[in-house]
Amino acid sequence: MKLTYFDLRGVAERSRYLLAIAGVDYEDERFSFKFGTPGDFSTIIRPEFDQAKASGRLDISLGKVPLLETDDGKIIPQSKSIERYIAKKYGMMGATDEEAAYIDALAEHQRDAQDAYKAAKAKDQANEYLTTTLPETLQKVEKKSQ
Repeated sequence: MKLTYFDLRGVAERSRYLLAIAGVDYEDERFSFKFGTPGDFSTIIRPEFDQAKASGRLDISLGKVPLLETDDGKIIPQSKSIERYIAKKYGMMGATDEEAAYIDALAEHQRDAQDAYKAAKAKDQANEYLTTTLPETLQKVEKKSQ
């Protein structure tokens, strides 16, 4: 099994955690990148990624990463699809369809929280989000999870 992403945590990190929890030995392929001008995303240099994209290797993922190559050579694109695949394959998606749906909902709550944090950060309100909004949100999720 091979997980491909950039050499950073980003959206592939949850998949790495799931694979570690499951004790799966996998190849962690990381594309290098660097800024031509620090902080200027238009100057990112990423030769391995650009080569993979130009070769058509990333066509199934519409030119994006992460992607997961299974042991039988099938390619799974999109971070959430990869997470769900790993969770189901290694027994982390519950024992019933209802448990699986709730686990899936928790994953979506996490995505919502991450998006809300990014929006708060863009408005220079990250501290308020982390100290007030996020704890309130997590209390609601935890209450429902008991």
